[in-house]
Amino acid sequence: MAAKYDVLIVGAGHGGAQAAIALRQRKFEGSIAVIGEEPEIPYERPPLSKDYFSGEKTFDRILIRPAAFWEERNVAMLTGKRVVKVDPAAHTVSTEDGETIGYGELIWAAGGHARKLTCAGHDLIGVHSVRTRADVDRMMGELETTTRVAVIGGGYIGLEAAAVLAKFGKQVTVLEAQDRVLARVAGEPLSRFYEAEHRDHGVDVRLGVMVECITGKDGRVAGVQLAGGEVVEAEMVIVGIGIVPAVEPLMAAGARGGNGVAVDEHGRTSLPHVFAIGDCAMHANAYAEGLPIRLESVQNANDLATTVARAITGDEEPYNSVPWFWSNQYDLRLQTVGLSSGHDSTVTRGDIASRSFSIVYLKQGHVVALDCVNAVKDYVQGKALVVGRVAADPAKLADPETPLKSLA
Repeated sequence: MAAKYDVLIVGAGHGGAQAAIALRQRKFEGSIAVIGEEPEIPYERPPLSKDYFSGEKTFDRILIRPAAFWEERNVAMLTGKRVVKVDPAAHTVSTEDGETIGYGELIWAAGGHARKLTCAGHDLIGVHSVRTRADVDRMMGELETTTRVAVIGGGYIGLEAAAVLAKFGKQVTVLEAQDRVLARVAGEPLSRFYEAEHRDHGVDVRLGVMVECITGKDGRVAGVQLAGGEVVEAEMVIVGIGIVPAVEPLMAAGARGGNGVAVDEHGRTSLPHVFAIGDCAMHANAYAEGLPIRLESVQNANDLATTVARAITGDEEPYNSVPWFWSNQYDLRLQTVGLSSGHDSTVTRGDIASRSFSIVYLKQGHVVALDCVNAVKDYVQGKALVVGRVAADPAKLADPETPLKSLA
């Protein structure tokens, strides 16, 4: 066996990095190693479709911590290695290149891989996802020879990429299968606002369209053919249709799960001495009425990592963090707190036309989430309404002159 670590962390994203940080903050003195598929040490993912893609931030500015930080804290970075097998009885993992590494406790923080199109042409040169630094570097390398871009998927990743490309002066077409963008994560008022914003910036937003295949010429992408035969010409295609949780080795080892690996309130999987955190971990969430969900967010990765570090160091505390997210598009900063799925009514706070407003989501009269666009104060004060599931007067919620903190 090449090596054994007291804690082995598989995955070098936000969750994996935070798990190592939290263990050392909690005075854990055992050996720690982080295994990552990519050649880089841990870096932030959200800027990939925003500041890094736009060139506003260089790569060293999106590192979670500089290399010296990990060395000083004696955290081994095993980069460029993909784990393909977990043996819970032997307490080992095996990598793609045949290496076997032992562990005392295993933290699975492998996240997920970008969901690929299954249609013809998905593997042509010029078809991209936005999941890793290498993905974005490839896209940046092709921008000079690209005039037209088709973005498949109207979620946050697709819209953020579309915003950057529109700023670069590219002809951008967003192709969304549902009848509105952000359909899975936001209410209709927010969807319609963002559709209008993108159209105002010259983006062709098409709703209710199905992709038939990617067309190509000489191995390169030439366009996207839609059901019905129309071809949207493009020299670049960006696919933003979600992720597939990277849990195959855990499931093969007998872990419980389905859409992700199931964990308890301390991040434990059904395998002994194996925890899971971040995008790939399916947990019962209080803000989803206790339903098992996967949350793809930095908040969830970081907070669940801290929960696991507490469990490993003998100071258990159940995971119960309020979910939050953010998205930057053009000069708009969207901040979300809570989970709006299952809401039965919305209140619009402020004037949408002013481009500074909030959508408050209610279920049976109780506040369950807020989407705040260029409205930081609402986001900060609204969190208490979500945590307390406050039953607030809709007229007061709608009045921007009434501070949200006065309703808590």
